[in-house]
Amino acid sequence: MIAPGRVAVVTGAASGIGLGLSERFAAEGMHVVMADVEEPALTKAASELAQRGASVLPVVTDVSDRAAVEALRDAAVSAFGAAHVVCNNAGVGGPHGPLWECPPGEWDWVLGVNLGGVINGVRSFMPLLLEQDAAHMVNTASIFGVFAGTLGPYGVSKHAVVALTETLYFNLQSLGVSHVGVSVLCPGAVRTNFGTSARNRPASAGPPMVRGEAEQASAERFDRLSATGASPAEVAGIVADAIRASRFYILTSLNRNEAVTRRGSEIAAGGPPAPPVSFV
Repeated sequence: MIAPGRVAVVTGAASGIGLGLSERFAAEGMHVVMADVEEPALTKAASELAQRGASVLPVVTDVSDRAAVEALRDAAVSAFGAAHVVCNNAGVGGPHGPLWECPPGEWDWVLGVNLGGVINGVRSFMPLLLEQDAAHMVNTASIFGVFAGTLGPYGVSKHAVVALTETLYFNLQSLGVSHVGVSVLCPGAVRTNFGTSARNRPASAGPPMVRGEAEQASAERFDRLSATGASPAEVAGIVADAIRASRFYILTSLNRNEAVTRRGSEIAAGGPPAPPVSFV
């Protein structure tokens, strides 16, 4: 799947992990379709890659809009005739406070992008991937999607992406599909501007939720943790290796393995769950 002349499609490609993936696929000699809702940042990122000799196509895309993701697929086919690797990577943050205090607009925004964007990517691109001789889809969840739930709607959405991707795997297995692989990316701390994702929050979501002192402190600790994490380039290298190895679960660090395994024990024992990380 990853080879010169092949085609990769990456959402959330203007920054962070998405940009790291785009740079890695371009370095592998692939054509890269870069999708992002933030047009200025997307144009800049794609231009810089093109100046380094990459074959790139920027497509402004709101992944929560089914028609927009279908248009992204059509643009990829029109430009390059295929798609071999699809990374449903776009994601946003959201409030960390009590779920019952989270306004409906916040739920709609976070779930619409983080879960709805992956659903739209699966529905739009999987039929195309099935037409290729070899292909792979990577859905970005989070380490917060595989251990005890936290971080409000964000954590809820990431658990759902893990479940969705597991279901997708079983769907392909039941149909006897062996030439299309799927993976779920569950990154730990990564050095990105993810903490400022509210810059792309739509007006339709209503006024943002006012953070209390406890939530503000939690968000600041989360941001500090991210600042010490892996680089997007490192994550992209892990993803490329995982695609080549047909690895399903892609974790980017080992320091959360204890929390992941503990969750299984807690479920079997009847719980309750323990906080997965110290800053929660």
